[in-house]
Amino acid sequence: MTNGQRTGKLGNGAAMALCEKEGRAMPGADEKLAALGIVLPPPLKLPPGMVLPFPWVNVRGDRAYISGHGPQEPDGSLAGPFGAVGESVSLGEARASARKVGLSMLGSLKRELGSLDRITGWCRVHGMVNSALRFAETPAVMNGFSELILEVFGPEIGRHARTAVGVAALPLNFPVEIEAEVMIGW
Repeated sequence: MTNGQRTGKLGNGAAMALCEKEGRAMPGADEKLAALGIVLPPPLKLPPGMVLPFPWVNVRGDRAYISGHGPQEPDGSLAGPFGAVGESVSLGEARASARKVGLSMLGSLKRELGSLDRITGWCRVHGMVNSALRFAETPAVMNGFSELILEVFGPEIGRHARTAVGVAALPLNFPVEIEAEVMIGW
């Protein structure tokens, strides 16, 4: 049984074939990134002495489980600002950080899968926001991530279930950390 049969939807390849039959090409995620001028960052440059004993992306059958990612600069270094949202980090800055987390995650997925076009659906996204006491706008922060995924993958493949929670602290004093699960094909 194919993923398209399982979900009742067309998989990426089937949707592409249908569009090509109709005389129009539907761009895949890799092509969409290029069209948008988006360059994905290289692997995260970890601080000296930091060791992470797990993979960034763990592929199991038709799923890829993505470990928690933080924001990166285009050169792979850690991206600021750092600290609690609603205190030293504004809502706008945190939202931009969530988008950078998305770019970091897409970079890890592309390195592991070879092509983002292998992603047939985003299942779930869990966002953690380093929040000042009583900061309750975690969904608005996470919109920076969700909007990027929908922009790159479109509503069929990109739509996802999502959780946005506030936490007291995050590794490396990141304002946002996000983990996810995607379905993959071929």
